[in-house]
Amino acid sequence: MPSFDGCAVITGSASGIGRATAKLLAGTGYRVACLDSDEQSARATSDELGDGNLAVRVDVSNEEQVCAAFRNVAERFGHIDALATCAGVMDTTDFMELSSERFRRVYEVNVLGTFLCVREAAKHMRKGSRICLVASISGLRGKGIVGVAPAYTASKGAILALAKAAAWSLAEREIAVNVVSPGPTESPMIATDGARGSDTIGNIVHRLGKPEEIARAIAFLLSPDASYISGSNLVADGGLAMH
Repeated sequence: MPSFDGCAVITGSASGIGRATAKLLAGTGYRVACLDSDEQSARATSDELGDGNLAVRVDVSNEEQVCAAFRNVAERFGHIDALATCAGVMDTTDFMELSSERFRRVYEVNVLGTFLCVREAAKHMRKGSRICLVASISGLRGKGIVGVAPAYTASKGAILALAKAAAWSLAEREIAVNVVSPGPTESPMIATDGARGSDTIGNIVHRLGKPEEIARAIAFLLSPDASYISGSNLVADGGLAMH
């Protein structure tokens, strides 16, 4: 990975892919703002990264909190150079049992939350800055990693479309927007739903991905090495999409 000297904002940085991404980017020279609704764990991530980093508590579905969080980051670091939207929730409720309330909550966090963070980050970005959204292979397959998971699947499909819309919208600012679609990855979210054996995973490498592997895909799309890439989706799923 090349070295950097700038500010990266990572949502969902308390654990899983977000935490791994924060650690990787800090290791390349970024000053990292760790955003999460779990302030204590976000602060633990920030402390592990060393001095000069920041932890901010934010519910990404709350517009007021998101606006305040990004103002806070910009005041601390002057500007934002990279954003990775790793915050998200999973819901595996069956289609016919899914309430509008549960469906709406998943969308509020996964889709509205992603949009708000992109919009607010862009206000503080310079030309050449980069954004990576985190979707899921579920958004391509129409099927969740654990079961069908209609609310989760629909929300991740929406993020794929949002990434393209954001890439178009921010091109005039010379801000690139891409998306990573992970397959089943070791995380608290997956552990809760019990996706463990290769028969459940269903990919051709017969294992869960590691958060660090997804973090490297995100870091690539945030790096100068991806300077000719915008509006694209990088699938990191161990071959699951081929099924």
